[in-house]
Amino acid sequence: MTLNCKGHLVDISRPQVMGILNITPDSFYDGGQLKTTDKALIQAERMLNEGATFLDIGGYSTKPNASEVSLTEELRRVVPVIEAISQNFPKALLSVDTFRSQVAQAAIESGACIINDVSGGQLDHQMFSTAAQLKATFVMMHMKGNPQTMMQNCSYEDVTKDLILYFSERIALAHAAGILDIIIDPGFGFSKTVEQNFELLNKLQLLAHLDKPILVGLSRKSMIYKTLGVDPNEALTGTICLNTVALQKGANILRVHDVKEAVQSVELLAQMG
Repeated sequence: MTLNCKGHLVDISRPQVMGILNITPDSFYDGGQLKTTDKALIQAERMLNEGATFLDIGGYSTKPNASEVSLTEELRRVVPVIEAISQNFPKALLSVDTFRSQVAQAAIESGACIINDVSGGQLDHQMFSTAAQLKATFVMMHMKGNPQTMMQNCSYEDVTKDLILYFSERIALAHAAGILDIIIDPGFGFSKTVEQNFELLNKLQLLAHLDKPILVGLSRKSMIYKTLGVDPNEALTGTICLNTVALQKGANILRVHDVKEAVQSVELLAQMG
């Protein structure tokens, strides 16, 4: 299984790691840490050296009840960072974490090759056509509503079956729009209770029937720290544990704050054949 990123074929038959670069003041774990482009470059270099295949740059926090961010502000945050990383690390494969087609277009034109949309194209009806025109790899996540309302939308008949139906419909629409490379993300923590998150993780292997690469973002999320009674700063061990479960159940990409530990998990599991 491969992805085409800027003409570079990425083999994801062996799981890969995506490092998170939040250019935001209010992300739940690392908000405000990367206030300047220079700091983002230092973090990018560290993650690339630790083995990240992809870097995901976001300028709009999508934690529950996140504050609105204007289009102008989101562009101001992410575009200079993508340009700088592209110039300093031209082989880096960059993703933009946005649900706005205008931000996606600016990011791809600045050097990114992946659009990571938490809404799966639902919050901006120009997103699919934009991604297709740009020939970008598209990550479609599952979420109901938006970051401000998503935790009021946690009702399912069967969370896993409902997600399979959702992805089946969205994938068909994306293909019809002309998007070639699609990755699915079940959206742990988005429109799901802690119990639903664990149910979904336990049945993650069922998403393989969709025949698309699976990206999993569990890093330091509330399903870990609330279950353990700790805060996000103390959730690394839990993240490693659940990432290992996700890998065993078919995850192709781990989206993480802590790249070195995720790469080590991939390497150790690879030894088991």
